Amino acid sequence: MKRIVIGVVAMFAFINFSVAQNPEGRTISAADVKTPEGKIVNTAKFTNDGKPIIISFWATWCKPCKKELDAISENYAQWQKETGVKLIAISIDDSRSAGKVGTDAKSHSWDYEVYIDENQDFKRAMNVNNVPHTFVIDGKGNIVWQHNSYAEGDEEHLFEVVKKVAKGEKVTE
Repeated sequence: MKRIVIGVVAMFAFINFSVAQNPEGRTISAADVKTPEGKIVNTAKFTNDGKPIIISFWATWCKPCKKELDAISENYAQWQKETGVKLIAISIDDSRSAGKVGTDAKSHSWDYEVYIDENQDFKRAMNVNNVPHTFVIDGKGNIVWQHNSYAEGDEEHLFEVVKKVAKGEKVTE
């Protein structure tokens, strides 16, 4: 019996690892998050009229997260004009630091939808281990690309992925 339990656990771990490495076919997990004003929103309702969505997990204490969101912000209006993309920034700050999320977003002039995942339910459901962690979702709600961490210039590659997705092309990276 013990071997069966270990086998089942190992199988689920392998499946979770495989899905995290190859996101194709996965969709956005459903979890409740809230706006900085406290309104509860279910992530299953995230849509963009058939256009791409970027979901970026971040935290107020994460400098690379802020650098990534700032770098995207510099070109976001052009990205939207060219592809119709929408960026959704999901803060993983807990209740102790969640109050800083709205202030941070405003001080950086981010023109994104910003939500707080205080209990980290959405983070866990999306297999996010650390931040920044960025997903690209196609117009049908499928996760087609993901990236963990940030280095200067990563936003250019992200935009190339978004352009492919907006054209309906398959992302192979």
